[in-house]
Amino acid sequence: MLLGSQLRRLREARGITREAAGYSIRASESKISRMELGRVSFKTRDVEDLLTLYGITDEQERASLLSLAKEANVAGWWHSYSDVLPSWFPTYVGLEGAASLIRAYEVQFVHGLLQTEAYAHAVVRRGMQGASEADVERRVALRLERQKYLVDERAPDFHIILDEAALRRPYGDREVMRGQLQHLIEVSERPNVRLQIVPFSLGGHSGESGAFTILSFPESDLSDVVYLEQLTSALYLDKPEDVAQYEKALKELQSDSPGPSESRDLLRGLLQLS
Repeated sequence: MLLGSQLRRLREARGITREAAGYSIRASESKISRMELGRVSFKTRDVEDLLTLYGITDEQERASLLSLAKEANVAGWWHSYSDVLPSWFPTYVGLEGAASLIRAYEVQFVHGLLQTEAYAHAVVRRGMQGASEADVERRVALRLERQKYLVDERAPDFHIILDEAALRRPYGDREVMRGQLQHLIEVSERPNVRLQIVPFSLGGHSGESGAFTILSFPESDLSDVVYLEQLTSALYLDKPEDVAQYEKALKELQSDSPGPSESRDLLRGLLQLS
């Protein structure tokens, strides 16, 4: 995505159309569009030809962008789990790992980055009915691996809003749910985590359309991405007008919900009742 956004910036600075850029590398306009969105792999020759077309002659600048092209084609660690993941999800894991800020709203269950191993097993088994135990274990292993993002030295800020329904819907037995609630209390005290609970008492709210995630990146060239998961696919929205609508909904949820300290008190109350 970073390389694609830089190629788009260079093309637009020269006033070159996608059609003309595609012609220069023997490709279609849609291929250029997919390249600029980071949706396809990059051939070194194509990048070289585009840089020439865009007037980039400085050897250091060319070398930097060509190095980025090589990095973009290296498969991430999560690709080894592709056999147990839906086709659209590896893209999300890559974006999640590159994000500097993750903002999310969840209503069905606790967000994957905050699930305990026991709770994750219960969720995955429910979602992968009929799958072998080995496949379930691999899916859970991926989820636990993703959680290392939150304690990495370059850990993103994570702002998560959980609907109270996600905390009252049981996955696993009583001990599993108690362990999950206790984990949420503990993880919510990390400096890079802001956890809020939307209580039933709030009534209707701006998250009525369902769960969503907004990913923001440290590179200024990259636009925010909204991730929406569906039953058989997922949507990745990056148009400013779309992102703005979800940011507005999230800000309203944050404003309407109890703050992090009060939300911890809600979690403690649920733990006592469980």
